[in-house]
Amino acid sequence: MSKKSLAALLGLLLFAQNSSANRISVPLQIDYSLIKKVLVSQLYTGKDQTAELWNDRHSCSYLRLSKPDVSGNNGLVKLLNQVQAQFGTRLGGQCLTVLEWAGTLETLQQPTLDAEHSVLSFPIISATAYDPAGRHLTIDKLQDLIKRFAEPKLGAVKIDLNESRNHIEESLAHFLPKDNAAEVKDILKSVKFGNITAKDNNIGISLNFNAPAKRAALKPAPAFNETEQAQWQAAWQQWDTFLSSAIEQAAADTQSPALRDTLMQILADSRAAFEAGLKEQDAGGADPVRVFFTDTWVRLTPTLKTIAKEQPGIQGLRYITFIAATDVMYELEKLGAPFGLDISSDGLRRVARVLIAKQQQK
Repeated sequence: MSKKSLAALLGLLLFAQNSSANRISVPLQIDYSLIKKVLVSQLYTGKDQTAELWNDRHSCSYLRLSKPDVSGNNGLVKLLNQVQAQFGTRLGGQCLTVLEWAGTLETLQQPTLDAEHSVLSFPIISATAYDPAGRHLTIDKLQDLIKRFAEPKLGAVKIDLNESRNHIEESLAHFLPKDNAAEVKDILKSVKFGNITAKDNNIGISLNFNAPAKRAALKPAPAFNETEQAQWQAAWQQWDTFLSSAIEQAAADTQSPALRDTLMQILADSRAAFEAGLKEQDAGGADPVRVFFTDTWVRLTPTLKTIAKEQPGIQGLRYITFIAATDVMYELEKLGAPFGLDISSDGLRRVARVLIAKQQQK
């Protein structure tokens, strides 16, 4: 997957030291299109995205919802449904319709995290029925059906973020150094969701974690000599082959033909940036490795968000949580390389030397 290939690239820049902890928070955004897919997969399982919430087993009386639309409304999630309701009685082997109604049901729902901060639900704040002309209806039988069947089932839809948390941990495991395994484990265990907010276009959730305390910057690493350059080229060939294969696989996850071109260009840019980063540089010039990663993330994030929207069901959340995991890595690096995270030519040289040494030991 593209997220793993980028994680592998980022992982080249990591090296470990001991540290204490600070609490850090980064934003995670879940688009309403993804919320709608979750609703459809859990509740609207009938033909043409229909949810039959109640029937009398004789098809004389029923309550059906269809065509859900999800958006934000003043800090709440607004869900609009087309509604069909019928009340009838079975008489002489046939259904005698007493009341038939079609219109729109609007529910306002509060996004809420459970006590463990791991399950997202949407309890109902209000439910209002409208006729096709937009007039508010107060039919007692209809209101009773909505209260008894629609509200509980709409409010029961949940998104289990535990799986997303596991995806974040898997991605961060690529970023974080292996030398201090216990400290890395503590950081991953500290990852929690919180501060949920319904916005106009998405639901915002903060991703909180314990980060190492700030430390002094690492000493500069000297440029590679000719022997090291040759050793690096041999080691890099394995990464290059892996990344090229991963990019081909990532292209299959989207309908956009431009994705593969974007990723292939990023791979080409990484080759040039890494080669320049290993050499001696103008002290006053921009760091090629840092420029590469900064520019790459700006280019890649919108692409990953687009891919996320195209995935079925909850699968798109994998890309969203990968974005969050990478943002966590940048937050760690901003602290001043406290955990050995150094997105720079110096950081590349340090880790490249470690990788070369390990390669020669095989």
